[in-house]
Amino acid sequence: MNAKKMLSLGLSALMTLGSMGYAAPFSSDLLQAAAVDDCNDDWLHAKGSRLYDKNGNEVWLTGANWFGFNCSENVPHYLWSGDIDDFLSSIADHGINVIRFPISTELLLSWMNGTPNPVGSVQAGYDPPQDTVAEDGTVTPAGYYVNINKDFVLEDGKTLKNSMEIFDIIMAKCKQYGLKAFVDIHSPHADNSGHVYNLWYGKETSDGTMVTTDMWIDSLVWLAEKYSNDDTLLGYDLKNEPHGKGQEGDKAAKWDDSTDENNWAYAATRCANAILEVNPNALIFVEGVEQQLKEGSGNYWGMPDSLTNSPYYPGWWGGQLRGVRDNPVVPDSGTSQIVYSPHDYGPSVYAQTWFDKDFTTQTLLDDYWYDTWAFINAEDIAPLLIGEWGGHMDGGKNQKWMELLRDYMIDNHISHTFWCLNTNSGDTGGLWSGLGFTQGSGTSIEWDEEKYGMMELSLWQTQESGLYIGLDHQKALGNNGTGLSLNEFYASYASTEGSNLDGGTIVSGTPIVTDTPSDSTSSTTTTSDTATEKLWGDIDCSGIVNVADGVLYNRYIAEDADVVVTDAGLAQADVNGDARVTATDTSLVLRFVANLIPASDLNPNA
Repeated sequence: MNAKKMLSLGLSALMTLGSMGYAAPFSSDLLQAAAVDDCNDDWLHAKGSRLYDKNGNEVWLTGANWFGFNCSENVPHYLWSGDIDDFLSSIADHGINVIRFPISTELLLSWMNGTPNPVGSVQAGYDPPQDTVAEDGTVTPAGYYVNINKDFVLEDGKTLKNSMEIFDIIMAKCKQYGLKAFVDIHSPHADNSGHVYNLWYGKETSDGTMVTTDMWIDSLVWLAEKYSNDDTLLGYDLKNEPHGKGQEGDKAAKWDDSTDENNWAYAATRCANAILEVNPNALIFVEGVEQQLKEGSGNYWGMPDSLTNSPYYPGWWGGQLRGVRDNPVVPDSGTSQIVYSPHDYGPSVYAQTWFDKDFTTQTLLDDYWYDTWAFINAEDIAPLLIGEWGGHMDGGKNQKWMELLRDYMIDNHISHTFWCLNTNSGDTGGLWSGLGFTQGSGTSIEWDEEKYGMMELSLWQTQESGLYIGLDHQKALGNNGTGLSLNEFYASYASTEGSNLDGGTIVSGTPIVTDTPSDSTSSTTTTSDTATEKLWGDIDCSGIVNVADGVLYNRYIAEDADVVVTDAGLAQADVNGDARVTATDTSLVLRFVANLIPASDLNPNA
């Protein structure tokens, strides 16, 4: 049977389930309900310069930025021309395991106060909102005419939900695709210029509210408490690029041992304490400042600069972390959740002095990297995540810098989030090169293959098979068979081929064992009781049996060249015990997902 016929057969089976009262194939409603991992077992912590899961397995955050929640649209950009499921599935299938979402304090305050700011520039609708039957009996299925971002609208198929509801939907969909996320307070106010303001306080919002330090903290604590039982949102980047020249005095962010309001180290410690009180499992990402005062008698923050003998060490905005040596951020509960997150860019963003020579990794370390931020990792003080790096592929100095930083991060277990996915970042460009939505065929997402190819080497992946490693223990990263869950990596790959972490390592690890939560509301899923027990029907080894398995069965049977099914997946796929994987197995799995048969019917040994 050819591939097209086999896929049609599988989709027909799913449509049959839809006519029996279950959602149609690829319905985001059913996929979201079926694929959600509610085990809450993916929280991370730091020890020395590395990040670990709850069983002590090392993890590596390798992701990208998607901005827009920080802007006046109050939603990620390019949802005006594409569907959220298409975007997130493509992101996950390309091996990105975490997304950094810039957001504004202004938007968080609107959510916290119960008046969420509206969303602008989103294409969303579902027309007709329900199946309609004409007088002649012709049925027009729901969503036949318009079906894009349908979860963003109310039951009428056209009224847009508010920004908080859409954020919650996006987090749920990240979970569906095995993605993790963290937010970054990009600015106090909604600002399409992004991050030009120095501080985390002292700026008015669109309704005239003056953002204070307490408001900034309160709004982050509110979000952290809201998501304290959802490990999709792994952490909080407290403020994007605190900056300002030392000579600006109290108008600039500094790093010292004072309790001055503009002392970023003091403010970050206060905010970290407040967040960790409501969610002790959250990661706290702390960026640097722009300049650090040099030691010396008579030097003081606010003194005039000098071209010949500056009292300040220079740095990128958010990149200067020299202050960690003498004044680290130490919450009351300890430093297990602290990750320092400098930003670093190449000469296409600004021609810093360390680019004047024919630079190498060693000259970059000597002239800037080591004393500014790399020492934190090299001396095992704390983990690093480079929150922003990127730029244009110019075939020259900027590209050379990106490749040197990429390789340094790979070789030294440094996490990172590339700037950015969006194509509309003026001084860097994006990983996407073209986007558009066509009714009936979804979002066409063109990736800048040259830039992605450069960055892709720094994504966490197995050394030989090149499978991307996610941060969810139960759900594999993506849906196209090129991604793994953490459990699958540590059960089947870590001790054999290993990964590219630290330039290539083979390690041992212990998969997470999680029982099905007693308060789970999803009756269409089942999870394995142990990491080694077969979970019959779980062909994608996500730790859960759901519609995604049915889709993978059909693609495997159809000999889809893009599908990868592991030996462990095949061992669990033969649910009727005939030593083959056929449409009969698919049918049994789909009947189980639809609650028509018990889980025992998937066990050929029962």
